[in-house]
Amino acid sequence: MPTKNIEDQLAELQSETGEQHVAVTFTLNEVTQTVVLPSRTLVSDAIRHHLRKTGTHVGCEHGVCGACTVLLDGKPIRSCLMLAASLEGRSVTTVEGLVEPDGTLHPVQQAFKDCHGLQCGFCTPGFVTTIAAFIKENPNPTRAEATEAIAGNLCRCTGYQNIKASVLRAAEITRERAGESPLGQDDESSRASLDAKVRGTTNPVGGRGSKL
Repeated sequence: MPTKNIEDQLAELQSETGEQHVAVTFTLNEVTQTVVLPSRTLVSDAIRHHLRKTGTHVGCEHGVCGACTVLLDGKPIRSCLMLAASLEGRSVTTVEGLVEPDGTLHPVQQAFKDCHGLQCGFCTPGFVTTIAAFIKENPNPTRAEATEAIAGNLCRCTGYQNIKASVLRAAEITRERAGESPLGQDDESSRASLDAKVRGTTNPVGGRGSKL
């Protein structure tokens, strides 16, 4: 039986549902694909429900919490505020797409593991994608810059200290993988990032015995 072309699919769906549908072709985690969906579909819903990349979480649905953050052409955006139809020809990276093909964790993912940067994990994907974009632009942040980088994302569990440490640790890992000195700026915040608690031990950052 011949496969229906996109135009026939769109016409049939509109006839069946009374709702306009669109076909959108874009790249998701380096794989280009075309998806047919209602024209009102948000990027977050397209990713989670149509393409089954459920690492992207939806929280407030008002662009406030940051849980749904993905990278659009390398820049962090709130996927709950953008229509999927506007993705045509563009590139989206979710938290799943940050992992290397051989399974190596992205520096930010590894840093969250090293620094105990998550608890319930619901907000974590949004933090990871946000920080990944930040580290790419600023591979040697200060603690103040790390704090500013995560200011737009909300977490109800961690108290943010371990997340801030994860930003510094991610920068450190990025430099290490590039063959550079793990210690960037010769300042107190950079040296703090090399503390054993930041690298990850049985105690979370800021816990008993921590020097941070």
